[in-house]
Amino acid sequence: QVHLVESGGGSVQTGGSLRLSCAASSSMYSNYCMGWFRQDPGKEREGIAAIDSDGSTSYADSVKGRFTISKDNAENTLYLQMNSLKPEDTTMYYCAAGDGVVTALRVFEYNYWGQGTQVTVSS
Repeated sequence: QVHLVESGGGSVQTGGSLRLSCAASSSMYSNYCMGWFRQDPGKEREGIAAIDSDGSTSYADSVKGRFTISKDNAENTLYLQMNSLKPEDTTMYYCAAGDGVVTALRVFEYNYWGQGTQVTVSS
């Protein structure tokens, strides 16, 4: 069992930056694929960034070049550095862990989810 807790959300102006963190309860998380997802109310959850156990990363086109995913295995923490934020980035952000992920940004392949953190970007 992996328990995930996100933090770092908040409000920022267009062009600003935020760093999201996701603390994992289990050291086993270093063997999992970790991802960041976001979801607007009434819409499907979207995978935006993922990092596998070997450190390889994947990004959605909507965030490529602006967001960077990383992890600190010693601290059991996943990060999402978000730069050049836009109003359309406003939504809830979730971290997730999966122990059998084949396609990095596919929602249903992840087993464990955090409760989410809100990001608001004002114009």
